[in-house]
Amino acid sequence: MNITVDLERCEGFASCVVTAPELFDLDDERSVAVVLEPVDGGPRTRALALEAAASCPVRAITVLDPVVDEPSLPRRGR
Repeated sequence: MNITVDLERCEGFASCVVTAPELFDLDDERSVAVVLEPVDGGPRTRALALEAAASCPVRAITVLDPVVDEPSLPRRGR
């Protein structure tokens, strides 16, 4: 999972910090949200990240799931 904050859009409302303090913090110097590391990517982390993204009034947070390669099924020979 990849969580990013668009620093050009972020206005420092800190709703993400309130929603998911284990994932976000506020940079005191720039007054923008930053993603904390590490992010384990489990179901709870994903749910918190999505909730934080939804809570952002300027939609500065993006949550992307990694592409999962699924093994293809073997073809039946004829």
